[in-house]
Amino acid sequence: MAPKVLHIGPLTERFNQRLADEHEVVQLWRQGDALAYLDEHGGQFDVVVTSARFGYSAAMLARMPNVRAICSFGVGYDAIAVDLARERGIQVSSTPDVLNDCVADLAMGLLIDCSRRISAADRFVRAGLWPAGNFPLARKVSGKRLGIVGLGRIGKDVARRASGFDMQVRYHNRRPDADSSYGFEPDLPALARWADFLVLTCPGGAATHHLISAPVLDALGPEGILINVARGSVVDEQALVSALTEGRLGGAGLDVFQAEPSVPEALLTLDNVVLAPHIGSGTLDTRLQMEELVFANLRAFLDEGEVLTPVV
Repeated sequence: MAPKVLHIGPLTERFNQRLADEHEVVQLWRQGDALAYLDEHGGQFDVVVTSARFGYSAAMLARMPNVRAICSFGVGYDAIAVDLARERGIQVSSTPDVLNDCVADLAMGLLIDCSRRISAADRFVRAGLWPAGNFPLARKVSGKRLGIVGLGRIGKDVARRASGFDMQVRYHNRRPDADSSYGFEPDLPALARWADFLVLTCPGGAATHHLISAPVLDALGPEGILINVARGSVVDEQALVSALTEGRLGGAGLDVFQAEPSVPEALLTLDNVVLAPHIGSGTLDTRLQMEELVFANLRAFLDEGEVLTPVV
C-alpha cells in the first residue's frame, strides 16, 4: 500500500495541491475536531507534513502509532513534539538555510527602519504634517554596536550584513562559536548594555522562553533598539510593552509575537515600534525553495528511509 500522509495545516494552494496530487493525503484542517479524527483514524498514517506555524503536538503524536517521519515547512520546530518523536525513532525534518538570507534581510530592514524612523516618516508625510514643520531627527545606523542573541546560520548572516555598515558585532550563545571572530559575551544583560541594537535570531522553545526579560530590556536602555525575527516566546511581551510605553526602551522592530496573529494593543499606538506580520521568509523566491525542500525531504524518506535536513 502507498504511504499515507497527514497534512496538518494549509500552506500555499500550489503546495496543498501538489502534495495531494503526488501522495495519498488527508488534510487534517478539513476534518472537524482534529483529535477526535485522530482517535479514529490516526493509525492509518505513515508521514506527517506540517509547518512551524501549525506544529505537531504530543497529543496528536500519541494518537498516531505508525508515524515514521515528520516533514515540516519552516526552520522553527518548537511547536513540534520533537523530543517525543525522537523517543519513538521518528525522523523530523525542517527547511534550514534556504530562508536565511530573507530573514537576515528583514532583520536589517527593521533595524534601519527603527533607527531612521522610515515608517514613522512615511506616516508623517501621508498625514500632511510636513508643511507644518520638519520631521524630528532620527539616529544613525552606520558604525553602531550590534548585539546578536543566537549566532547560528541566520545570526551570522545578520552579522555579515552589519559589516557593510561598519558595525561592531558581539554575540550571546549558550557557548562560544569556535569558528567565529566576533566577540562572545556570556552575560546577556552585559551584551544589552553594550549594544545599540539587540537582534534576536535564536531558536524558540523552553530553553529560550522569555530570555529577553525586563532586566535585559532595561540594560538595552532608552536609546537601545530591540529587533526580533526569532520567536515571540523569546521575549517577555508584557515587559516589552512596559519598557516601551514607559520610555525605558528606545524602540523595537518585531516580526514575531507571543500569540500570533494577536498583537498587544498597546504596541499598535507606539510610533517607535515597527510591526511586521511574521514575514521573515515571506518572499516568493524563498517560499518556493522551502516548499521544494519539504518535498525533497518527503521523497528522500519514502525512497531511501532518511530525510535530507533532519532536526538535530
